[in-house]
Amino acid sequence: MSETMIDFDHVDEIALGAAVLGTGGGGDPHIGSLIAKRLIRREGPVRMISIDELTSDDFVLPIGGIGAPSVDVERIMSEGEFAHAIQALERAVGRKATALMPIEVGGGNSMVPLAAAAVTGLPLVDADAMGRAFPEAQMVTFHLAGYGPGTTVLVDHHGNEIVSRPVDGEWSERLARVVTVELGGSATMIDYAYDGEVVRECAIPGTLTLARRIGQILLGEFEGERLRDDEKIAALSRELGAVKLFTGKVADLQREFAGGFTRGLARLAGVGEDRGSELQLDFQNEMLLARRDGELAAVTPDLIAVLDLATGSPITTESLRYGARVAVIAMPCHEKWRTPIGLETAGPQYFGYDVEWQPVEQLVAAGMLEASANLDDSDVAEENSK
Repeated sequence: MSETMIDFDHVDEIALGAAVLGTGGGGDPHIGSLIAKRLIRREGPVRMISIDELTSDDFVLPIGGIGAPSVDVERIMSEGEFAHAIQALERAVGRKATALMPIEVGGGNSMVPLAAAAVTGLPLVDADAMGRAFPEAQMVTFHLAGYGPGTTVLVDHHGNEIVSRPVDGEWSERLARVVTVELGGSATMIDYAYDGEVVRECAIPGTLTLARRIGQILLGEFEGERLRDDEKIAALSRELGAVKLFTGKVADLQREFAGGFTRGLARLAGVGEDRGSELQLDFQNEMLLARRDGELAAVTPDLIAVLDLATGSPITTESLRYGARVAVIAMPCHEKWRTPIGLETAGPQYFGYDVEWQPVEQLVAAGMLEASANLDDSDVAEENSK
């Protein structure tokens, strides 16, 4: 198999990059990286394999955390949950796992399978089922391809073990969310466990490698050159094909834990070239909607990431603070999410937003044309006044 060894020194790179792709959600990357680094230091490096090497003989378990990111910060998962969840799933289906993978590449949920791989010695597949982070269990590419969640397992640090066989992805989310709330707001979960051929069909390849490359940029390395802090956001945007939506400071922040999610909104007051404008961000674990001066700027399933304006470091929804100076970037989602079933599953109307999805690149282009038109009008007015 084509493989790469993930060592102690690589963990922070992957965690940082996954926090960008996680669009504010997916769990706290700092806590997750501490767990992963401790286990890798104790157990040794983790083998990461290519999705192309999987066969029908493989049995791949997507493992991650479920719940509100704000709870994960206060109640850190136990390392015993990883092996417990894997063993429970294996008992339930009568088949041994041959590999693990992230269910999403976002934040701390990129670290859970890495830590689990260190504990168990299983290889980690360089792929995930979202290409970002989403708040609900059915929002995965397996669901888009018509596959159900199969046997699912939730465990917690008390040793509770819940095995279920939901009839579809929506029921998986409903059942898992209720159980997670009863378990205190967070749990370790395995679902959509399939053989290698199904994973090859459904998963988005190379996302852990992409996360590491993003992390290297944020740590100051790009194409063999050292980057200053003020160069990182531009380099990151070039790497991802992202656009900067806004620069500003957090002027208002509303955030609450409700229904198993961290929900809220943030209002940013523009600084620098965006002075005089406002950006509103709506989130449900992840950043889902951006409006600039009341006009749509980017919307799920496209990715919206909030970065520290000085360093480029990603800021999660639970770590966002009043007064923080940030840059907001947006980038196109994977093409699987731009299909009718993808938009039905994770588009703006699913989350209750009364807007139609438009590709972020079109929204940005339209905004640039409008700004150009306004500038031309100003120039004409100035010329006429002379």
